[in-house]
Amino acid sequence: MTSILVVCTGNICRSPIAEGMLRDALSSRFGESAPEVSSAGTWGVEGSAPTPEAVTAARERGIDIGAHRARRLAQVAADADLVVAMAGEHRDILGDETVMGERSFTLKELVRLLESLPPVPPGAGPDSLSERVDQARAARQAGFAGNPLDEDVADPIGMPLQTYRATAWELDEWVGRLVDGLYGAVTMPTASEG
Repeated sequence: MTSILVVCTGNICRSPIAEGMLRDALSSRFGESAPEVSSAGTWGVEGSAPTPEAVTAARERGIDIGAHRARRLAQVAADADLVVAMAGEHRDILGDETVMGERSFTLKELVRLLESLPPVPPGAGPDSLSERVDQARAARQAGFAGNPLDEDVADPIGMPLQTYRATAWELDEWVGRLVDGLYGAVTMPTASEG
C-alpha cells in the first residue's frame, strides 16, 4: 500500500490538520484502498497533543484531529512514498540528494508542479501515486520554478484561533488541489448524464 507523510515542525498544528484533510479526501475517493496518510514533525515532543486551536479549526472544517499525537520525522520518514512538507525548511531537512529528498516537496510546490503537467488519465487509482511523484520530480529537476516566494504554509503556533482558521482554510484548498493533481479531478455528472 502507498503512503503519504505530511511534515511540519512540531506536528501539533499544520501537519495534523493537513493529514486529517488528506486522509478524508483520499478515503472519500478510494475507500479502503486509499493511500495511508500520516504526519510527523522535524522538531517537537513525541506524543504531544495538537493545540486546542488546531483541534477547533480542523473540527470546524469537518476533520477530527483530537486523538492525534506528535511523532518525530526521523522515526517515520523512510517508509513514505511521498513527503508533503508545510514549509521549505521541512523539505530541505530531508536533503535533495537522498531518496527521501527526491520524494519530498512542499505542499504548494507539489501542487504547482502537478498542475503544470498533463492531466491524469481518467480512472487513475491510488497505485498511480509513485508515477505521478516521479513526474513532479522530473519537472522540478527540469527547472520548473513555481513560485519560490510562496512555498510555505505559515505556522499558526502561538497565534489566536482566527489565524488557525485561516491556516485550516488554506490547507483545505491546497489539499483539494493536491488530490486532484495526483489523481485527476472528479467530475460530477451533468443533468443529462445522471
